[in-house]
Amino acid sequence: MASSNFIDYVKIFARSGAGGAGSVHFRREKFVPKGGPDGGDGGRGGHVIVRGNSQFWTLLHLRYRKHIFAQNGSAGAGALKTGAQGEDVVLEVPLGTVVKNAETEVVMAEITEDGQEAIVLAGGQGGLGNNHFKSAVQQTPRHAQPGEPGQEAWLILELKLLADVGLVGFPNAGKSTLLSVVSAAKPEIADYPFTTLVPNLGVVAYHDYRSFVMADIPGIIEGAAEGKGLGTRFLRHIERNAMLLFTIPADAPDINREYALLLNELKKYNPELLDKKRIVAITKSDLIDQELQSLILDELTLDSPLIFISAVTRYNIDPLKDLIWKTLQ
Repeated sequence: MASSNFIDYVKIFARSGAGGAGSVHFRREKFVPKGGPDGGDGGRGGHVIVRGNSQFWTLLHLRYRKHIFAQNGSAGAGALKTGAQGEDVVLEVPLGTVVKNAETEVVMAEITEDGQEAIVLAGGQGGLGNNHFKSAVQQTPRHAQPGEPGQEAWLILELKLLADVGLVGFPNAGKSTLLSVVSAAKPEIADYPFTTLVPNLGVVAYHDYRSFVMADIPGIIEGAAEGKGLGTRFLRHIERNAMLLFTIPADAPDINREYALLLNELKKYNPELLDKKRIVAITKSDLIDQELQSLILDELTLDSPLIFISAVTRYNIDPLKDLIWKTLQ
């Protein structure tokens, strides 16, 4: 997935359609010169709707659609004819999309299933025709309702990736290499921080044709929750993961401290993230021998299941899959 094509945030001005006006009309036929009121109702204005589509992975297709207008409803007519309903505007979005009001930050919809629909801006109701206002006292009403106006708002669409496993770690911790080994994903890999600038998804095959989805999320740094580095731009992708796989390199100066820093950044962003199941993988374990591995293990005070792995040599990759699958179940 090219970095220039991964769009997980768009801002759109949207307006639903206004309802059509009710009709003021009286029945006039050859032998009915003074018929009663028969003005029809106006049609409803079009809705602005978001719909989940599992074929989309990003919001790229909406990047340049800055203004979305649904169609207005048509006015009613004589002979009790209701005006045509305004055409709805349907925005297809990837699963995991959250729609917010840009001004109030109120969440208007969360799309998590294929085909799920939500009306974010309802079209205005059509006005009632004069047929509704007749009575014994007023048999020839010469008024009808105007249609209701449509709603308008600036909308923010944010994508939060839906994945079973989210890879969490500081830059250059080996997350992208791990994803490239366990799945068919081809993230950019290099020996410098912030190689990964967009999240990558990979499907990991498991035994008996089972599988799970793993997301490589760009590296967190100390202070990310306050906006440092890539800031909170990608922290939201962690919210929808079923479990978290912390990756800490074996050559880190202090593994305990690095783990505590990662937990602290997640806590500052959203304390509920600490309720997720988690595993710690000590990556790049090909750089150390068994004796050093034992020494490191004696010093660790982590509160999660731990496994030493090496994506380069595939050391403990299958046991890691087993541990992930067991945790997911």
